[in-house]
Amino acid sequence: MKKTAAVVLVLGALPLLFQAGCTRMTPQELKASIEITDIETKWVSKLYQQWPPRLILVPVLSFQVKNLSPKPMNYVNFNAVFNFKGDRENFGDCFLAAIRGKSVAPGGKSEAIAMRSNFGVDGKDLKSIKDNPGWKQAEVRLFAQSKGTQPVLIGVYDVSRFIDFKEDAVVEPKKEDVKK
Repeated sequence: MKKTAAVVLVLGALPLLFQAGCTRMTPQELKASIEITDIETKWVSKLYQQWPPRLILVPVLSFQVKNLSPKPMNYVNFNAVFNFKGDRENFGDCFLAAIRGKSVAPGGKSEAIAMRSNFGVDGKDLKSIKDNPGWKQAEVRLFAQSKGTQPVLIGVYDVSRFIDFKEDAVVEPKKEDVKK
C-alpha cells in the first residue's frame, strides 16, 4: 500500500516538475527579445512562361533576427501576411519555422530569412503587370511565435515596388534561316 501511494505521489508531481522546468516566454518577452534587421522587400517570379504568355509575381520579405535577450534564441516561427494597403483581405502569406537547431546567441544575428507569399499578381508580361491597376502598394505584417506563445505582431513593412525578374530576350531567327 505504501508503494502504491509513493508511486501515485511521484506521478502526480511529475507534471509540476515538468512545468517548472519549461517556463513559457510571454508574448511581451518574445517581442522584446527580437529586433528585425537588414529588411529587404521586392517582387519575384513565381511562374513565368513565354507561350502562352504568363507571369506571376509574388512579394518577398527578407530579414535577419537580432537576439536582444540574455539567453540563446531557439525555435522561433514566423508568419508573414501580405495585403494591398487599404484592403482588409490578405492576398497571400508564408509560415516558416525559421530558427531551428542552430540557436542565435545573445546579441547575435540569425542567417537571412526569406518569406515569399504564396499568391501575388498575375499578368502576361512585366508591362502588363506594371500597367495593371490591381498592382497596388502592398504591405506585410510579420508575426513571431516561440514555444507555445501566441503569435506576436513584430512589425508592418511596406513592400517595395522593385521587381527582381527579367524576361527572356526574344530570339530573332538568323538571316540564313529566313532565306531557306
